[in-house]
Amino acid sequence: MPIDRNQPIADEVPWSDSLTAYDDGHLAVYLRLIKMSKAGVPDDELCRQVLGIDPAREPERARTVLARHMKRARWMTETGYRELARRPD
Repeated sequence: MPIDRNQPIADEVPWSDSLTAYDDGHLAVYLRLIKMSKAGVPDDELCRQVLGIDPAREPERARTVLARHMKRARWMTETGYRELARRPD
């Protein structure tokens, strides 16, 4: 399934024990968050660069949205990838 890099970032990440349509549209976001976080990029920059949220203007929203997306990104690296691997090309 092709990645749509123009998907809007939701404040709430739909949660499920299996992949969601939101996950399909945001795989690149999850990967960027994980990669940049491991590289030591500060949370404020993750919010600006990946989520498109200015943490100076919306600090609470930035923290919350980042935490929700990081939680789902971690789920993808621990569990969700299995479902991706089982998908036919």
